[in-house]
Amino acid sequence: MRVLVVTQYYWPENFLINNLVLKLSARGVGVTVLSGKPNYPDGKIFPGYRAIGVQKEQHESVVIRRVPIVPRGRRSKIKLALNYISFMVSCLLLGRYLVRDREYDLVFVYAPSPLLQALPAVWLARQRRVPLAVWVQDLWPESLSATGYVKNRFLLALVARVVRFIYRYSDRILVQSRAFVQSIAKMTEEPEKIHYYPNFYQVLEGEQVSESALELVEALKMHFSVVFTGNLGTAQSLGTIVEAARQLLPYPNIRIVLVGSGSLDDWLSQQRDIHKLNNLILAGRFDASDMSAICAAAQALIVTLKDDPAFRSTVPSKVQAYLAAGKPILAALDGEGARIVCEACAGLSSPAEDANGLVRNILRLNEMPIFERKKMGQNGRLYFNKHFSPDILVDELIEHFKEIIGEKEKKQ
Repeated sequence: MRVLVVTQYYWPENFLINNLVLKLSARGVGVTVLSGKPNYPDGKIFPGYRAIGVQKEQHESVVIRRVPIVPRGRRSKIKLALNYISFMVSCLLLGRYLVRDREYDLVFVYAPSPLLQALPAVWLARQRRVPLAVWVQDLWPESLSATGYVKNRFLLALVARVVRFIYRYSDRILVQSRAFVQSIAKMTEEPEKIHYYPNFYQVLEGEQVSESALELVEALKMHFSVVFTGNLGTAQSLGTIVEAARQLLPYPNIRIVLVGSGSLDDWLSQQRDIHKLNNLILAGRFDASDMSAICAAAQALIVTLKDDPAFRSTVPSKVQAYLAAGKPILAALDGEGARIVCEACAGLSSPAEDANGLVRNILRLNEMPIFERKKMGQNGRLYFNKHFSPDILVDELIEHFKEIIGEKEKKQ
């Protein structure tokens, strides 16, 4: 089986698609990735790459073809829009040329925001006369309005029409949350194409941990450290965490540690200084190989989202990572993500944007006997193994591929 994966984001950027692709390759699937130049999350092109020109490379067993892209920059709506558009245009103009040397049985799109990156994949699949599978990570256009990037009704309606077009020409629509099904079903005449396929997380074992990560691990062990990992952006309701840190100042043993980077880095630094939050640690971004050690040293792990209907349907990919880490989870969000944490008995939940509720849960965990916190972590790991085992999920995805390839062949 030969699969063309279309994704704006890929290694060395840290996205869950990286390990999924490697797992597919290990199962004997021939994979080529069509992607952009890496620049997420800091908005600058990574060392060793240039924004202009095409590039061919190989990472382990995976062939990668890269198209030119406008870097996303920092906190600029215009640059972010140009980043999205440039990937789509580059793929439409150059994608066919870059992948012309191989035959494919299927085109597979990993589609975090923007879902519009699936547009060139529609064209590539039709040109190759092969089926198209789209793995939807965010609801569009709902996520656009939820993050505040687009409020114009005309633009949102236009995006909705494009999304319907993508769903119309997709042979299978995979969704990372069961709560997505109802919303997407309203945008396609073939709701039977929609299938639940959760986020994929591969625990990295035996990886070399950096010196800076080891220093952070030692610092985490000195306090009751509550750790947030991942993108520091508008969707994550970081104001809730800042307010929680302010309320927790009277508790000198408690630290909130943010591990990651994003568009709100500068704002977080300003808030820390304004409120004199010596309990809010901005640790910066670390390699994926460091994250298991960092999470293992935390007493609890935080996941937050804004209070918005679009995010109530979303399961942040860090939920699977936190469950796998075997640590108690503080879920400050609504909907499907909170449901999973509660169903797993893996932590404590509070409503989205409720800083008071988050503080209560942090204090409750801090006062909780160690064996009870350990039991929560064990519950999370058991739930992960049952519902999100990477070996099971990669086999399920291969079965999806086989089914839609077979269905396409019957139609032809």
